[in-house]
Amino acid sequence: MLEKISLIPTLQRRKHTLASPEAQRRILAEVPVPRFNMTLAEAGLPTLRAAPQVEVLQINVGRRCNQTCHHCHVDAGPDRTEVMPPEVVEACLAFLERAAIPTLDITGGAPELHPAFDEVVRRARAMGRHVIDRCNLTITRLPNYAYLPAFLAEHQVEVIASLPHYAIEGTDAQRGNGVFAQSIAALQEFNARGYGRDPALQLNLIVNPLGPELPLPQASIEDEWRRELLQRYDIQFTRLYTLTNMPISRYLEHLLATGELHTYMELLVNNFNPSTVEGLMCKTILSVGWDGRLYDCDFNQMLDMALPQTILELTPANLAGRVIRTGAHCYACTAAAGST
Repeated sequence: MLEKISLIPTLQRRKHTLASPEAQRRILAEVPVPRFNMTLAEAGLPTLRAAPQVEVLQINVGRRCNQTCHHCHVDAGPDRTEVMPPEVVEACLAFLERAAIPTLDITGGAPELHPAFDEVVRRARAMGRHVIDRCNLTITRLPNYAYLPAFLAEHQVEVIASLPHYAIEGTDAQRGNGVFAQSIAALQEFNARGYGRDPALQLNLIVNPLGPELPLPQASIEDEWRRELLQRYDIQFTRLYTLTNMPISRYLEHLLATGELHTYMELLVNNFNPSTVEGLMCKTILSVGWDGRLYDCDFNQMLDMALPQTILELTPANLAGRVIRTGAHCYACTAAAGST
């Protein structure tokens, strides 16, 4: 039985009104923009292929979360029941070791809600792997998970945390009332454990726009964020990453409801930047769904654009040089300064 979790009091449960992954793919395919592979060819770029070596194994351990964010491309929330079963967890750890992949990236939902989260961290670190935790910050404010900052620091886990803005209005508008205050308290706790101050304890923030627009260049806003968070809350962090809102799942639902889908897709296409393609994460990452199915990236996972194998039957030879599955959503990762 799944452990009961508490919502942040001011957040509300939402009904799942999203279209299926297949319907989402169809909606995006009907938007009158050039096919992504055609845009690559016109820029003189080859078809996207995976690198010879997987550098990051990203595992989505489930879609349960203590938050229900408006922009969430995973459609995560407290009422989701998808949880990675033990045999898939074991297969992920076995492949991590067998394929000599240097980094394990654990995501969700709130990945810390998985009953084997601590064990996965310990075993991956015992292999000498770098571990990343995609943390929503507020999970550490729940009584059963207050131990997390100390635990993550003990194992030198890199924390990548989403914080839409350094002001309350920008964050709560996207993630729910009360999230900002709890996020700031969590960041202060991570700082107290050495995160963002000790080079061995990386605390990286991800920021994405509130509306249908491109994020500001990362280099131009990192200094601003560093200054504002330090002056306002005495918070330090390692790096800030900008993320373009992906036109899938809840954000696609929002774009459809507001009639902004075509305009937003046109913005992404018109800002296609060929120089971002070389560094696309899909070239070096392997994404594992909670059920063991494999994908080129987390976004393809949410659109159910799966690879033929599962983690239960995978060998490294199956992956090298594979053609990466693409779609209209790929423009979000290649617009302007890129988003990977």
